[in-house]
Amino acid sequence: MKELSLHILDVMENCTEAGAKKVSLCIEEDKGEGKLKIVIEDDGKGMSPEELNRVLDPFYTTRSTRRVGLGLPLFFETAKRCDGDFRLESQPGKGTRVEASFTVDHIDLPPMGDLAGTITAFIVGHPEVDLTYVYRTNGDEFVLDTEEVKGILGVDELTDPAIIEFLRGKIREAVIQMP
Repeated sequence: MKELSLHILDVMENCTEAGAKKVSLCIEEDKGEGKLKIVIEDDGKGMSPEELNRVLDPFYTTRSTRRVGLGLPLFFETAKRCDGDFRLESQPGKGTRVEASFTVDHIDLPPMGDLAGTITAFIVGHPEVDLTYVYRTNGDEFVLDTEEVKGILGVDELTDPAIIEFLRGKIREAVIQMP
């Protein structure tokens, strides 16, 4: 995948396929240390120890629509290639946690891509899922909690184009203004 935001979208889509009703995306950037960490957690069905041991095999998938599952193996390889780390934790009935870290000045690190577009596409595509997005860098933090936004607006889903465009703008603005 050519952008980190596409890896993020792939993992979040896996969350919904696992029946998640809540997904959390946390991106932490430590510019002083030159590190980037992406953590995605869900409350989906989780994986058995056997599935967890096989999920990084590109020729393993639980889907019946295709014979390979490249998303997590590619994310794993991207982290390792960029002098980072990759951790995957899961428990049946409790959910899954994916953590990938990267060295930000590594020559092979893909660009972030359109993260605001990725997040808002996920929100529109999965109105039944509550997403918490946190972006941290050097002590500053931006938080978007769709459950909270729905409560403030008094709506059940965030699919109105004006709301989505507003959220997309706020996400972009927050990242740009962070030191």
